[in-house]
Amino acid sequence: MIDRRHCSASLGLVLSCSSLVFAAGPTESEAARGVRLALERGALAAVGLLGRTDGFLANPRVRIPLPGYLEDASKLLRSVGLGKRIDELVVSMNRAAELAVPEAKSLLVQAARNISVDDALRIVRGSDTSVTEYFAGKTRTLLGEKFLPIVTRATERVALAEKYNAVAERASRFGLVKPADANLQQHVTGKALDGLYLMIGEEERKIRRDPVATGSAILRKAFGR
Repeated sequence: MIDRRHCSASLGLVLSCSSLVFAAGPTESEAARGVRLALERGALAAVGLLGRTDGFLANPRVRIPLPGYLEDASKLLRSVGLGKRIDELVVSMNRAAELAVPEAKSLLVQAARNISVDDALRIVRGSDTSVTEYFAGKTRTLLGEKFLPIVTRATERVALAEKYNAVAERASRFGLVKPADANLQQHVTGKALDGLYLMIGEEERKIRRDPVATGSAILRKAFGR
């Protein structure tokens, strides 16, 4: 007969006084496997949600707005009959992001599979967005290079985009436009990446919140509390 008053924890094993069950944290190998799986799941879920028609445009959380300078001027432009062109530009920006996001799939999956054990342990012990931060650190620059040509091709057919760039570039020299807003294609690329990592973060939070619901034993082991 075990005296519950003398339950204790030792050598990384936690003895629950209420259930008298030993529970161990994940091994380094299990942590790495769990994080790799979480990375892949998050990446594929985000790409699936965003890399389709209306993935950005119909989702208010990631819908790409006009650059700040143009957004500020949009009311005036609409008042002089340019509302249709403004709407066309917003649609083209978001369609460009939707076209670009599928290009992220292979790079994100590769980054997931290449994670080191040390990085995996940091992620398991980290915040609710440690997976997302890892992804952004490993892939943002490379994905930006892949996205930009796609975004450029998708937006250059809209006359207002070229006109905006010409005006914004001159305005930025005088500090009237933020550097991030001075080029429409760069603006869309950055926002597309922000949206992608946001949705990866959503998937990560779901896994951490309820790893049992994933149906994966290794995710339960790695992220269970």
